[in-house]
Amino acid sequence: MNLKKLPFLFATLATLAVVTTQSVAAAKRPNAILFIADDISDEDLGCYGHPTIKTPNIDALATKGLRFTNAYLTISSCSPSRCSIITGRYPHNTGAPELHTRLPDGQIRFPELLRGNGYYTALSGKNHMFGNKDRAFDLISGGKGPGKEQDWVDILRKRPKDKPFFMWFASTDAHRSWQQDDSAPTYSADDAVVSPYLIDGVATRNDLAQYYHEVSRFDRYIGNVVKELKAQGELENTLIIVMADNGRPFPRSKTRLYNDGIRTPFIMHFPSRIRSSAVSSSLISGIDVSATILDATKTPKHERIQGISLAPFFSNPKATVRDVVFAEHNWHVHKNHERMVRTGDFLYIRNNFPNQQVLCSEAYKFDAGEELWKAQAEGRTTPAQKLFFANPAPAEELYVVSKDSDQLNNVINNRTHRKVLAKMRQLLADWTTQTGDTIPKKPSEDRDIAPRVENGKFIPSGGKNKGWKHGEMPGASAGAETINHPGPIKVPKSN
Repeated sequence: MNLKKLPFLFATLATLAVVTTQSVAAAKRPNAILFIADDISDEDLGCYGHPTIKTPNIDALATKGLRFTNAYLTISSCSPSRCSIITGRYPHNTGAPELHTRLPDGQIRFPELLRGNGYYTALSGKNHMFGNKDRAFDLISGGKGPGKEQDWVDILRKRPKDKPFFMWFASTDAHRSWQQDDSAPTYSADDAVVSPYLIDGVATRNDLAQYYHEVSRFDRYIGNVVKELKAQGELENTLIIVMADNGRPFPRSKTRLYNDGIRTPFIMHFPSRIRSSAVSSSLISGIDVSATILDATKTPKHERIQGISLAPFFSNPKATVRDVVFAEHNWHVHKNHERMVRTGDFLYIRNNFPNQQVLCSEAYKFDAGEELWKAQAEGRTTPAQKLFFANPAPAEELYVVSKDSDQLNNVINNRTHRKVLAKMRQLLADWTTQTGDTIPKKPSEDRDIAPRVENGKFIPSGGKNKGWKHGEMPGASAGAETINHPGPIKVPKSN
């Protein structure tokens, strides 16, 4: 052998090795992990600007990925939100639009499509959709630890190594009641940031401080999973999505259609596809998660899915995939039927049961709620805090989001916005018709006896109504379970 040619031969072999490695990596099917928090509003993460809550692991994913500031859920209620995410369908189209209703067997779950495409699928933590066995998952675990996150890394380690994987990791952080441990920072009342619609008092501040701990614990276990992905050499090839099922469990947040209830943190991290980090203000919906993961994994999208893929953002953070998002508020312990439209700088709400005070247990059973109710009984509430007690509630509400981040100034009667109002009403009418939404004639009644104020005193909830049961579901009379129309996605330009 000509020794002079050895350096050239070694260089050629090295080049071939690099090319081969790159080709294998390019051919490797991507993985996906969906992290779902329980009851966390978007502004309660460090990367969304919260001054005291520590979420370094989520912040790191956002720094190297995409962070969305206008990601809206389809409902701000635990089980119907999860059923909506896993089907890619609006709650009234899933057949499970109210709290504690099981997802019908006939509804497609996007992880079953992944599983049929050769993916290993696992769910750990909060389920709230079906039982401990389902065709969508090879493995379903109830999770471990106070936040149900402690087996996430173990599941990742024990997965079959010859298949790509999808993990649905759903914590019970930050759902009440609070459980503190040593896995995350603790906070004091001085760390609390109190919204203007809450009472800035000791009870509320302490309540928020305990909530902050559970937000940080959710972050801690995400960090553990990311570390394990790095150790396995899978981080670069894994799409990670971080989101929540609804807003924080405090008055005027969870269940409500204001931003603190319905807008979710939403972060996508996917190094092999997302080349530059960015923050997007484009509107996206919770029903888009399914289509996005299917697109990223080259799994055909089922016709039942109403959402659209967010994959265009991977290469173009300034992309726009939809002009409008919709959300609903159905029974959640108390009877309700509200609908929301967000497009441009405006958020519109229609309350179809205006004489039903809008409640949920977080609004009166716990410290912040009780402090708010007691202040109302004693005549100490501010105009912003009094909005919570409006009964009847406004039949319609319209807010300019950029000028009113907490939705405290209803401009429904401002003639300046009459054209916008007409557009919002038409969008809602189109969505109602196209997706088969209906107002139940015999709706589910209140499960709990509502609190009240009498003679200057707060009278807490008096327990449950005897003989309570679910009534007619929204969409049932129109056969919404079988309707696949996505409703409006793009808004025609005004003249």
